[in-house]
Amino acid sequence: MADGVNRPALRVVIADDQALVRTGFGMILASDGIEVAAEAANGTEAIAAVRRTRPDVVLMDIRMPQMDGIEATRRILADGGAAGTRVIILTTYDLDHYVYAALTAGASGFLLKDVTPEQLVAAVCLVQAGDALLAPTITRRLIERFAHRDEPRAAPPRDLSELTPRELEVLRLLATGLSNAELAERLSLSPTTVKTHIGRILSKLNLRDRVQAVVLAYETGLIAPGGCA
Repeated sequence: MADGVNRPALRVVIADDQALVRTGFGMILASDGIEVAAEAANGTEAIAAVRRTRPDVVLMDIRMPQMDGIEATRRILADGGAAGTRVIILTTYDLDHYVYAALTAGASGFLLKDVTPEQLVAAVCLVQAGDALLAPTITRRLIERFAHRDEPRAAPPRDLSELTPRELEVLRLLATGLSNAELAERLSLSPTTVKTHIGRILSKLNLRDRVQAVVLAYETGLIAPGGCA
């Protein structure tokens, strides 16, 4: 797993009610030079650990005693002192409402616990670098959820008017689950230009990452479920 590449030291908090899981994840991360700043057995401990250690990333289980991972994620990300901390939800439960709840709570990624060690390390590095771990399968769950909503979607907020036509196009495609490389190919742009467009979109809409951008696109009706740009 360790590839010999020098990267800034990453600090992670692992929150899971199973000691064996925490130990296993900790060993995987440590073997790749990632520091485990603290461990937590429930959501309450996770919040305290984040406040104490200010990690880059939290690996957060969903089902934990005292306080679940969804509520802990909400509270951590609402804490101004935790600015810069990102949360990856780790769970054995591949259920739609967990996915949606995690993403709307502000999580930057969602992984099942059967990920490989390499995938786990890559996810931590990706999220810490400011990207979001939003696989096409997760995007499809979001689409399916909004496709079955009975209430009408609200009109897109006026803030979307600040986006250029190209940025709106990028946002619509982003909401279909395309990666940066796929966006670049579809729009005949360089990956660097695509990344710049996404950065401007997030800045103009005051969004943390592409997860929030996708949620916003569907919640506001900017793109309809099943729709395609």
